[in-house]
Amino acid sequence: MNWRASATPELILFDWHGTVVDTHDAMFSAMEEMLPQLEELGLVEELLPEDQCKTADDARLVRYIRLFRRLHPRILSERRVSRTDIFNAIFGDNTAAKQVAHEAYNACYRSHYGEVRPFQEGIFEYLSAWRAAGIRLGVATNRNREFLEHELTLVDGGRWAPLIDVIVCAGDVTAYKPDPEIILKAAEAAGCPADERVWYVGDSTTDMITAGNAGVTPVFFNGGQWEPEYIKRRFAGDPDHHPAAIAHSFEALTDRIAENLEGDARATLDARRPPPYPAPQPPEPRIEPDWHPSVVNLTLPRVILFDWHATLVDTLDAMYHAVDDMLPELRERGLLDNIATTSNARSPEEQRLVDYARDHSRLHPQVRADRKISRTDIFEVLFGEDDTSKSLAHQVFRHHYRRHYGSVLPLEPGVRDLLSTLNTLPLRIGVITNRDREFFEEELRLVDDGGWTELFAINICGDDVPHRKPHPDQLLLAAERLEEASDAGIWYVGDSTTDVSAAQRAGQTAVFFNSAQWDLPALNRLFPGDTNHPYQPDVVVNDFSEFWAMLLTCLDDATP
Repeated sequence: MNWRASATPELILFDWHGTVVDTHDAMFSAMEEMLPQLEELGLVEELLPEDQCKTADDARLVRYIRLFRRLHPRILSERRVSRTDIFNAIFGDNTAAKQVAHEAYNACYRSHYGEVRPFQEGIFEYLSAWRAAGIRLGVATNRNREFLEHELTLVDGGRWAPLIDVIVCAGDVTAYKPDPEIILKAAEAAGCPADERVWYVGDSTTDMITAGNAGVTPVFFNGGQWEPEYIKRRFAGDPDHHPAAIAHSFEALTDRIAENLEGDARATLDARRPPPYPAPQPPEPRIEPDWHPSVVNLTLPRVILFDWHATLVDTLDAMYHAVDDMLPELRERGLLDNIATTSNARSPEEQRLVDYARDHSRLHPQVRADRKISRTDIFEVLFGEDDTSKSLAHQVFRHHYRRHYGSVLPLEPGVRDLLSTLNTLPLRIGVITNRDREFFEEELRLVDDGGWTELFAINICGDDVPHRKPHPDQLLLAAERLEEASDAGIWYVGDSTTDVSAAQRAGQTAVFFNSAQWDLPALNRLFPGDTNHPYQPDVVVNDFSEFWAMLLTCLDDATP
């Protein structure tokens, strides 16, 4: 993208976080504290429908937050996205919902702010050179003034404060960015007309939209070191708000400023600019699963069986409410007294789940916040091979789940279309779930207004067999009723370790549906392949688009 601005900058306004300072530690801590509150804030219902999201990345973020009330692991790993961009992605143009979200975030941020450092080396020296060249400087940010002024006194020993001519924060205006009021008010306070002589430098698409709405020059600061293709894709859907320039560092930004200065101002800048400081470094790449569809050879399926919860549908709210209610009753029945000896923990995290349940009769708060583990996996961790305790736990869960179930949504948009398309292929599909039949049949009736009821050739519920998953009984019964051999030609698609164990023990192909987006180190902890936990997936897919692509590849390979 080429530099297009030609006006000499009289005022340069900056976004704060992600542009001149790094407050990622505090921001992400506050976001992780705030997102579990979405339900009580009434914001789950306000999440943008995935088919209305601007990009596929935004749709995946909405899905992940709806399911798990956490940020997508890639965002946490890369640490390149602002909370404003997150709220704009998940709430769209719903100003009221975003206002509630920002206020809840600020309440959480109050516990974390103060962790602030310059976004790159040399920012004080660059700002000083620009000021010497006669350019006024300011900050226009969605940050509350309470937080910004404190951070300004801390960052770089407080040296920046005398260089800043104007500050406008979220509390000084009536609306958050991308409303242009924050830039217009800053320009007015500086005595500058809001035109191309005012540059707004920010690190997000929201910043560029805000600058465009205000009629000033938008400059995208690529501090996150996004790849060129990502930047192109990010702005492709909104050509009216392309940045006028992209700068990957403050050295590059100084070059852009110099190109638009003449005479004494240019000479002063050339004399005062510091030796080049290095640009910010890109984040470490996230390690993706190596059980990938592109590197495995699978048997063409005759039957595809799906888990229900967290694979085809979202019933997480009801499930976790029921687990929270049932654990005190398990204590009363004596089922938590011996879990330290019967537990099946694979990792320190799972051991903490065991210890916390034993000591507090509750789920560990992090487990509750993560929302990544099913109740069946919880029972496996707590009770291991103690089938009697697991059976009683399922009975107690059933009693409490009866009070909460009924809210059921497709896990992804288009799941019904996918299932309908599968039914046009020379194979049969079904559901294998540890849900009791009473609950499954009601949820099947409710999802998509009953549009799924005729899609499945078979369904086997937890109370249809003596032993639920991870025992293979349900999968073996499905094969028997379908008059199929229980072999690799039956795929079982599920999101939990118990699903993988059940499939492998039944001799079927285990497709791990990674809706929780575990990375490779986490998957290796889930499926260590050791003596106590020998079962591993044959393949891992992250969503149904990957699943469909994998299936098409198998079909193509099987075509003569």
